[in-house]
Amino acid sequence: MSTLPQHPARLTPLTVALLLIPPLLWASNAVVGRLVRDLVSPITLNFVRWVIAFALLLPLAAPVLRRGSPLWTHWKRYALLGLLGIGLYNAFQYLALQTSTPINTTLVGSSLPLWMLAVGTLFFGARVNAREIGGALLSMAGVLLVLSRGEWRQLLGLRLVPGDLYMILGTIAWAFYSWLLARTHEPKAVRQDWAAFLMAQLVFGLAWSGALAAGEWTLTDAHIDLGWPLVAAMLFIGIGPAVVAYRCWGTGVQRAGPQAASVFMNLTPLFAAVLSAAFLREPPHWYHGAAFLLIVGGIVVASRR
Repeated sequence: MSTLPQHPARLTPLTVALLLIPPLLWASNAVVGRLVRDLVSPITLNFVRWVIAFALLLPLAAPVLRRGSPLWTHWKRYALLGLLGIGLYNAFQYLALQTSTPINTTLVGSSLPLWMLAVGTLFFGARVNAREIGGALLSMAGVLLVLSRGEWRQLLGLRLVPGDLYMILGTIAWAFYSWLLARTHEPKAVRQDWAAFLMAQLVFGLAWSGALAAGEWTLTDAHIDLGWPLVAAMLFIGIGPAVVAYRCWGTGVQRAGPQAASVFMNLTPLFAAVLSAAFLREPPHWYHGAAFLLIVGGIVVASRR
């Protein structure tokens, strides 16, 4: 991958397509994870997903695994990125889908800017202004609307379903992951090659997710019911959301710039709502739309210059 241009290109049809594919695939990932929740344990599903992604990336990024590669010089950094972005975030998401809907999980995940603000302020010395705080409060109102299922009075005795809590934890893990990505002095040879950069994280993330899956089989009644539906689902999430989406997102961000590209991420809950209605018979409710507007409104307010 080349570095970001000083003046990002206009949103051409190709750039728009590149930026539409990732949120569509990530919404599909949530729907598929919900569909197969009775066929495979969630952490095992996460592990298999990354095994498939590793096999796909190996022909493209094998040199990064060789002795003397910058990967091994910076192994502690990549091990932490692999834990947060591959081992924990996706495992929490699949855990969330055991008891929560794809619409809920993607909407809670859309609160990432709020957690980015909190994590940056508390742990990375980031400065915040009144506009960013106002945007964060709007986004938090949207998240609370989802968690209360549209009944504000329920907040007084709010009982989160496990999936809501898991998705909050996953989003916080992704916030730490994102801040660590932004603060780096790693070699450009790895950072500018999308396959090598993903592989550098994946080689450790696979170890983390494998250890978590082993714990799942040891401590719980983990299961896997292999059959063509599950095999097809695993291949899809291992190829689409794990590799294709990452590649399209990287190229789209280069062409449009990170600020313009970030707007497209807000489409993930909308895609999840449409796909859930089509494949899961879980239509969205009024509060999903209201929460979406609050979350997006908060992001717009916080990001205005």
